[in-house]
Amino acid sequence: MNAKKKVLHLIFENLTNSNIMIQEVKEGYVKVETHNSITTIEFFHPQSNSLPSKIIEALAKEIHFAGTHDETKVIILKSAGDRAFCSGASLEELKAITTETEGTEFFSSFAHIINAMRKCPKFIIGRIQGKCVGGGVGLAAAVDYAIAVDNAEIKLSELTIGFGPFVIGPAVERKIGKSSFTALAIDSSMWRNSEWAKRKGLYAEVHENIENMDESIHRLANNLSHYSPKAMMEMKKMFWAGTENWDELLKERAAISGKLVLSTFTKAAITKLKTK
Repeated sequence: MNAKKKVLHLIFENLTNSNIMIQEVKEGYVKVETHNSITTIEFFHPQSNSLPSKIIEALAKEIHFAGTHDETKVIILKSAGDRAFCSGASLEELKAITTETEGTEFFSSFAHIINAMRKCPKFIIGRIQGKCVGGGVGLAAAVDYAIAVDNAEIKLSELTIGFGPFVIGPAVERKIGKSSFTALAIDSSMWRNSEWAKRKGLYAEVHENIENMDESIHRLANNLSHYSPKAMMEMKKMFWAGTENWDELLKERAAISGKLVLSTFTKAAITKLKTK
């Protein structure tokens, strides 16, 4: 069956000491594999690993499930390929939004995944193998420990197309501070390199190549898989203290983006980007 014709087609395959699940959405997928208490959640979309709402919701669902699953002690979040980690919101879906309700629903999907990562009682390691734009920066900020490669540049491009990083803003600001977040959000066409991201606290580690990055991720995940789940859960509560209002806050932010995305400026900007 052609992947482009599959919408939320579920495949379950049980292997020795390993469980694999693939949710294939139109032109993309979310794949989950658990092995030796480490759950790896991988997403893919052919448009530079962009995030249609179906993929975002599938990611949120799988992160929530892994957080409640006793077999999982640590989670790795990654995207497929060796180029962009995530190019942010799907331009196709942004262009198709015609009402404030639709806009709020779309941006609420980003609120759902950030809150799922925030509430997950397991540590989430982010594998950042390439550039992050917009919502991709939000994902990198919401993981508990991001490990990246040298070419993993970041950019918050939302203002260039007529809205702003309202929903992901609290997660990014929590990691890099208000001043750095403000600079990143205002100078929205400027790429910041991985060393900048590490210096500001977005990345915990930066490696010169994918092999070294994966070796570090494997080492850390393996170590965490042998630690006390209760201790890690309590530590995660401590790390995320002060974010208890995010269920309501991010919902309010989604409504702001949902309104702004309808502007003629945004529609024109998206059309221009899609014709490049």
